[in-house]
Amino acid sequence: MDHYKVLGLPRSASKEEIKEAFRKLAVKLHPDKHSHSPKAVRESTTLRFKQVSEAYQVLIDDRKRADYNFRSSRSHNYNANTSNYGHGYGYGYSATNYGGKYRRASSGGSGASSAFENVLRYVTTRAFLLNLSVAGAFLGGMVVVNRGWDALWKMHNAEKSFEETMRSLERSKARKEKP
Repeated sequence: MDHYKVLGLPRSASKEEIKEAFRKLAVKLHPDKHSHSPKAVRESTTLRFKQVSEAYQVLIDDRKRADYNFRSSRSHNYNANTSNYGHGYGYGYSATNYGGKYRRASSGGSGASSAFENVLRYVTTRAFLLNLSVAGAFLGGMVVVNRGWDALWKMHNAEKSFEETMRSLERSKARKEKP
């Protein structure tokens, strides 16, 4: 199912155009409007209303839309029959998967490509980036503290290295122990 075709829109449609197309189709296809129609018409319009609703949910959300566009253009390049989304068939996501978490309905593509996509998806998550920034701040702090200690050492022990100071301390200890 092509979400753009379901809403009757080009791929370049703006959010306003998507909202307007959804509103028109939702009013036309809403199940309450067809409650007194024959059963076949009710089922047909209910299914079409669900498709319109799913298309709207995907295309109005920037992240879902970008993911949909990427996957549908990629599947068009490899196999024209695998560009279906929703309802658990084809290459993409089932209708229940777009609720919150991104989860593949079926696997496709080469193993290396999927592994790269998974790593890229993980590396761009908020949690990973937050942890990376905390680790960077911690390591940066350690560098600053270490340089600070070195600067303090040099300031208080001019012309002596740490090793020389340790040898002189051991000599003074040995002298104190002899008498």
